[in-house]
Amino acid sequence: MSEKTKSEAPQEQMSFEAEVSQLMQLMIHSLYSNQEIFLRELISNGSDACDKLRFEALANNDLYDGDSELKLHVTFDEQAGTITVSDNGIGMNRDEVVANIGTIAKSGTKQFLESLTGDQKTDAKLIGQFGVGFYSAFVIAEKVVLTSRKAGDAEDAATQWTSDGSGGYTLAQASKASRGTDVVLHVKEDCKDFVNNWRLRSIIKKYSDHITFPIMMLEEVPPPAEDAEEPAPEAKFEQINAASALWTKPKSQIKTEEYEEFYKQVCQDYEAPLAWSHNKVEGTQEYTSLLYIPKKAPFDLYEASSQKNGIKLFVQRVFIMDEAEKLMPRYLRFVRGLVDSNDLPLNVSREILQDSKVIDSIRRASVQKILGMLEKMAEKEPEKFAQFWTEFGQCLKEAPGEDFANKEQVAKLYRFDTTKSSKAGEGMVSLDDYIARMQLSQDKIYYITGDSYNAASNSPHLEIFRDKGIEVLLMHDRVDEWMMSYLNEYDSKSFVSIAKGDLDLSGIGLSDAEQEAEKKAKEEKAADAEPLLKRIKAVLEKETSDVRASTRLTSSPACVVMGQQDMALHMQQLMKQAGHEVPSSQPVLEVNPDHPILELLDQEQDEDQFASWSRLLLDQALLAEGGQLDDSAGFVKRMNEMFMALHQR
Repeated sequence: MSEKTKSEAPQEQMSFEAEVSQLMQLMIHSLYSNQEIFLRELISNGSDACDKLRFEALANNDLYDGDSELKLHVTFDEQAGTITVSDNGIGMNRDEVVANIGTIAKSGTKQFLESLTGDQKTDAKLIGQFGVGFYSAFVIAEKVVLTSRKAGDAEDAATQWTSDGSGGYTLAQASKASRGTDVVLHVKEDCKDFVNNWRLRSIIKKYSDHITFPIMMLEEVPPPAEDAEEPAPEAKFEQINAASALWTKPKSQIKTEEYEEFYKQVCQDYEAPLAWSHNKVEGTQEYTSLLYIPKKAPFDLYEASSQKNGIKLFVQRVFIMDEAEKLMPRYLRFVRGLVDSNDLPLNVSREILQDSKVIDSIRRASVQKILGMLEKMAEKEPEKFAQFWTEFGQCLKEAPGEDFANKEQVAKLYRFDTTKSSKAGEGMVSLDDYIARMQLSQDKIYYITGDSYNAASNSPHLEIFRDKGIEVLLMHDRVDEWMMSYLNEYDSKSFVSIAKGDLDLSGIGLSDAEQEAEKKAKEEKAADAEPLLKRIKAVLEKETSDVRASTRLTSSPACVVMGQQDMALHMQQLMKQAGHEVPSSQPVLEVNPDHPILELLDQEQDEDQFASWSRLLLDQALLAEGGQLDDSAGFVKRMNEMFMALHQR
């Protein structure tokens, strides 16, 4: 309940960071069509504060200071045009107010700003991904005053934070009779319809009915009759929400809308989830899990510094900790929700979780629930699964290096572009689809990695595969090269990079007679090209490990081939740019002896000119493969010389 607070120190003026200020203004305008979300966010913050106090008090009961009945109060003053949301939770000191009140100032802010479109409907969804938080109060308020006193601190150690949302805020020391936080919203003139008993109650029931702490409002007292002798009874506070843990109710009694609203409360998302799984386990272990898959990926999902787990841990309905990373592997870090165990002690710590057999068992079962849910989605709702894959597919690709036990099951969910795709993202296939379409005698899964769809789909390595009609997986996510170093086979079929090592396509789609004829033709071609190959090899002996006649090329003059264990050239460039050392490796240069350029090269008698053309051949092959030239000026010079030589002929 709101209390009077008194500022006892000079105010300190603080400024928002430029990006935060800009983002706040964009958010306020974009959320204008869904203004009532402010109350959900403030109540959610208050509930978190009560959760934290309940947990801290397990070790230090004195923090309750005689008041262990945790609850929230929502009050309003029509005359003053204010709405107040109060809690008696953990509270904050000055440093925590500065650090925590600006929840919007986190990594990804810049990316978020760059992603905004200017379209209110689209931007509102983006804001939902980012997390609205405390600043949603400014959607309806022209000024916000927050006063907080941390549990255990003295009465005069409270902090008051005041802002009109324009460019900064003021901080001042204040006096507050009890612990917790009061947030007073001075409502804008055109939003005064929110300063209304029925409106506030309906919003609480809609969004916050399952907050586990009581939300209190003053009961409505009818005015006394004109001739009444007795004065009107004094209004008392009454509980508005059900205050029951949603996950403890039988699934049959929970509506879809309740699951969705609970997700928005707990996970602070603006949109409904894509899917969820609610499970109650009884027997040797007793726990309940409620796991959600969001519709959109947060902006910092792939930032190493902010990869957090989204699972909350409860023990016997008592909140214990956020981001319980032991409950879900990193490659499923997009999963949100909670686990409520009856088998763990209330004083469980992150250290205890490290070696807990109970947690290990819950984790294994939870992973299977999520993978099972995704398998069902892929089979029954392919369009919804395609939406999931667009948002979170790259996370799943981290599984082969992290979760050997489930590697095959996760790989079953993978989707890839192939040489039969019309463009990126269209016609993506599963590994099972690929295997079902394999050619006669094909026993390997062929793939190529690139730094983009265009780079992969236009690689010269694909030429022989297109001629033979053999489908190739096009992998163009940054994680793909790393993933394939762990994913060696699927369904007993080996993966083969068409850009690495020797390539043997003999027999695929051919009769025995055709196989024999193809083998003979290759041997004759290699023998005829041997003198030319020796000349090129002599020129490029320091830059290449070998020069050989290609079995891959049909229309390009040359390509580079990495060793089976070598990193692809485009990945080498990314690693170098990130400041990592990359083991040096020399590629094999494969040439197409039937190409007119090689025929011209074979006729070149000037050894200097021959050397320039040989290096030009290697340079263009490296560029086609996503490599970077050590001597780009030399490349340009050789190109110019070649043009001049051709012109003179």
